Amino acid sequence: KLLSYWTAVIDGKAVVSTQSTGDVDVMVSGHTHKLEAYQQDNKFYINPGSVTGAYSPIERNPVPAFILMDIQASTLVIYVYSLPPEGEMEVKKIEFKKGEKGE
Repeated sequence: KLLSYWTAVIDGKAVVSTQSTGDVDVMVSGHTHKLEAYQQDNKFYINPGSVTGAYSPIERNPVPAFILMDIQASTLVIYVYSLPPEGEMEVKKIEFKKGEKGE
């Protein structure tokens, strides 16, 4: 199950609370302009950041970024594209498998 929630989430506990009430495996949030992708309590949290690198009071130096998601059965693979200040495009692959514990 995937929940996309596009209201500003500043407090990590608010994200967990929203995701728990939706009984989902993946939580996608936004509006902070801060790229994040992590696993916690067998759930996967994604904030794709800002494709333009727009200023935000929450993230003062946002890095332009976007993600592509590939969902196959119980496996989610995200490809994170970012353009750090050095100017070289970076692509990272992150995989989440339902049932595996995160760090």
